[in-house]
Amino acid sequence: MYARAMVALFRRLSLLLLLLAPAGAAHAEQQDIAAAARGVVRVVLVATDGSEAYFVGHGSGFAVAPDKVLTNAHVVELTREEKNLVIGVIPSEGTKTYGGHVIAYSPGNDLALIQLDEGRLPVSTFYAGAVSDGQHVTAIGYPGTVDRAQGLGLKQLVEPMGTVKTSGNVSSGRSTQNFDTVLHTAPLAAGNSGGPLVDDCGRVLGVNSFGSVSDGNDAEFGFAVSWREVASFLRQAGVSSLHTIVPCRSMAEADAAAAAIDQREAQANEESSRSREEKRDAEIAQARDVAEHEVLSARENAMAGAAVLLAFAVLGLGAGGLFYSQGREKRATWFLAGGGVLLFGALGLFFLKPSFSSIDERMKLPDDGTAVTNGAFAWAGDNICRLDLSRSRLTVSPPNDAPLNWAEGGCVNGDTQYIESGTRWERAVVPAEGNFVSRSSFDPATGTLRVERWLPDIDTMEKARALLADGPAKGCSANPEQRARIATLRNDLSALLPAQPNERLVYHCQKGRLTPSDPAP
Repeated sequence: MYARAMVALFRRLSLLLLLLAPAGAAHAEQQDIAAAARGVVRVVLVATDGSEAYFVGHGSGFAVAPDKVLTNAHVVELTREEKNLVIGVIPSEGTKTYGGHVIAYSPGNDLALIQLDEGRLPVSTFYAGAVSDGQHVTAIGYPGTVDRAQGLGLKQLVEPMGTVKTSGNVSSGRSTQNFDTVLHTAPLAAGNSGGPLVDDCGRVLGVNSFGSVSDGNDAEFGFAVSWREVASFLRQAGVSSLHTIVPCRSMAEADAAAAAIDQREAQANEESSRSREEKRDAEIAQARDVAEHEVLSARENAMAGAAVLLAFAVLGLGAGGLFYSQGREKRATWFLAGGGVLLFGALGLFFLKPSFSSIDERMKLPDDGTAVTNGAFAWAGDNICRLDLSRSRLTVSPPNDAPLNWAEGGCVNGDTQYIESGTRWERAVVPAEGNFVSRSSFDPATGTLRVERWLPDIDTMEKARALLADGPAKGCSANPEQRARIATLRNDLSALLPAQPNERLVYHCQKGRLTPSDPAP
């Protein structure tokens, strides 16, 4: 729904937009766009007159908190003038609709905040980084042209209904003079106002506010209120928004980046291994040279000593023989005995000298580096798991590190039981509240934690929660029945969810102390 006061502005802007050309389209991750659309609502204005109700108009909006919806100021402008108007908030899925009332209103940058009277909605995440020229974007909302083409009546307009998504590209460098906007080529129509403009990961870049007016020949453009304007508005309204600065990339790009890193690390490990082998070979050769030198020196010393002893033995025996011939028997006995001892000593030194075969025994070999430093359960105790952004794909989650207290037997943080699966330990989680399902795996041999997160539709979430009909398996236990329940939940969720998650978070855990403010994985 467009404000009448802006029509003149539209016409002036349309003349300027002739100079701009759209960039080529990219391909969005449809799972992420679908997840973003679940937080988008139709904002309906209905006039009441006693028992009668009249449809006045509608726009779009999206949840910035479970009970708060952001939209354009001009969408709800009439409610400030006409007291008989009520606001209806119609989700894109489910069966419930909600009433609401405006709690913050800023016509200067065309923003308004609606408080739900009841109910909760999936919360959208903003992208707080720079928007690139030519970047592919998607507008999500409820264009009235589609409603009219389908011949929808009031009854259908106030029932949950799927959103309409249109694609285009950012054409940066031009903004309105009144407030900061993102100019783009995603088609808009009356009814898109207040809906989100999202990137290919489903993060909100801005709030669609108005479009250029075309006479049928000109290209049409849209303006979305930028994150900078939205952030200031929400801050003044006391709302803490979800936002991230992690650039968007597809799962295929994340997989390719991880594969490239693995290849580089494998090459580096191979080169390091080869270098260690070459160094070890050089150290072994040096150790052999040292051992050979020691053996040769010992042999030479033994043979020299044997020669000296032999010489003295000959002299002693000769002297003993001379004294014996002279009848000096006592002295002869001493010399003959001494010469005999020296002779045996010489023979002993000669025959007991080190052999060349003892070189290998004398070698002092270097450490071969095969000692195990990280065996299973080596990470028991407190760990801080550092997020590896190069191997991860984040869409809506903040890039925070996570604590992990690992205990032998798969007990995490003292209250969550993981089950063994090959070399890893795994656990699936279906929260009682929230619109996500996650599956975590931890490899205690390497300290690698991997978390995959899905953002399914409401029907899938209900089916996932139905798997916990007997209640979640809480606490840590070696009880086979509890472990079987955890394994069954993991297998059933694998059959229920798509193969590709919305997010993949890879952590490398190191010894560290947990802090109460850190979230659990």
